[in-house]
Amino acid sequence: MKLKEGFELQHVCGEPIIIAAGAENVDYSRIISLNDTAAFLWKGVAGKESFTIDDMVQLLLAEYEVEEQIAREDCALITERWKEMGLLED
Repeated sequence: MKLKEGFELQHVCGEPIIIAAGAENVDYSRIISLNDTAAFLWKGVAGKESFTIDDMVQLLLAEYEVEEQIAREDCALITERWKEMGLLED
């Protein structure tokens, strides 16, 4: 999978949010807000041709003190949400 082009991470009032960079992606009815961990993962996979949940898990394990199973569950959940929001391509 990979991040869909046209979306980028910005910080507004200290909060990480995803904004649409292209007119075809603009939807003013919602703002996509990320917590710090999700923003960390977004930065870690942004610009990659492709990535897997395993890649995301390794990012978390290298940065945070977390059990691998919990990291895997969290990464699976966030990729599912990103897919639902139209932020990922297969």
